[in-house]
Amino acid sequence: MAVDRKKLILEAAAKSFSMFGYKATTMDQVAKIANVGKGTIYTFFKNKEQLFDEIITGLIMEMKLEADASFDPNSTFMDNVHRTIMRMLEYRKEHQLTIKLFEEQKEMGTLEVKEVINRLENAILNYMKGHVQEAINKGEIKQCDPELTSFIIFKLYISLIFDWEKNHTPLQAEEIALTVERSLLEGLSIR
Repeated sequence: MAVDRKKLILEAAAKSFSMFGYKATTMDQVAKIANVGKGTIYTFFKNKEQLFDEIITGLIMEMKLEADASFDPNSTFMDNVHRTIMRMLEYRKEHQLTIKLFEEQKEMGTLEVKEVINRLENAILNYMKGHVQEAINKGEIKQCDPELTSFIIFKLYISLIFDWEKNHTPLQAEEIALTVERSLLEGLSIR
């Protein structure tokens, strides 16, 4: 059976980035973990940036599959938004590579990592934008700017999950869903 060296290298690189972060990962480490010569890596990837980019592209595809799996066409727009965003954020928290990247961004501000985090968030926002537009078309929600609405919903979830718990007891998923629904769909006005 032939060994898929490219897959082996990608797996080794993902492991190295997860353990050491982007900045501290070297092609020598990746070669050692993959048990291949360093030159073998360069037959598939021009440099560390290209290798990192391919791993992140795969990660975004995995996240999209997770989101698609959590989406239920028979549910309401808000139920789908909640379920999908919670799954994406859980995935991001569970996945060792994203955990390491967020730590590296916070501690070192590595430019390549910042760009990757933006890329991940933009992938989520673009995914949501399509579903917001679909909900508008179906008459489930009012006419609005799908991009802006996706941004507000996403940032509200991020704040309630990550920022809130810095100084408060973490909210349960149901509390987050209810807060978002009350704030966005029902509004806070008593009129």
